[in-house]
Amino acid sequence: MRSKKPRKQRKALYNAPLHKKHKLFSAHLSKDLRKRWRKRSLPVRKDDEVKVMKGKFKGTIGKITKVDLKKLKIYIEKVKRRKVSGEEVHVSIHPSNLLILNPAMDDKKRLKIINRSKKGEKVGKVKKTSSS
Repeated sequence: MRSKKPRKQRKALYNAPLHKKHKLFSAHLSKDLRKRWRKRSLPVRKDDEVKVMKGKFKGTIGKITKVDLKKLKIYIEKVKRRKVSGEEVHVSIHPSNLLILNPAMDDKKRLKIINRSKKGEKVGKVKKTSSS
């Protein structure tokens, strides 16, 4: 997109396809992970252990229970509030306010992303699949 206008930038963000929104859905890595992998951030996913860095729930550590790409929000297991009716509901948080402490490493594509850097420590075994 070439426009600098905030209105058009917001429109492009909200109307972007889901595969492009996922790339924008990144959170910073903790200092030790940053040193080890030579990466500053990773896209968040379900089962990552994160720490809330800003807002009312600052300092709360928990696992991600739901990632909503359409609304650009994340739900964490210990981040809840009580409704007037007494029901507890999860509070949505934007990924820019999170710090990844322990990422879920059961995803082959995620391992490839981490191992892409030539300088950082290699994680797990990623086998090259031949399509013949």
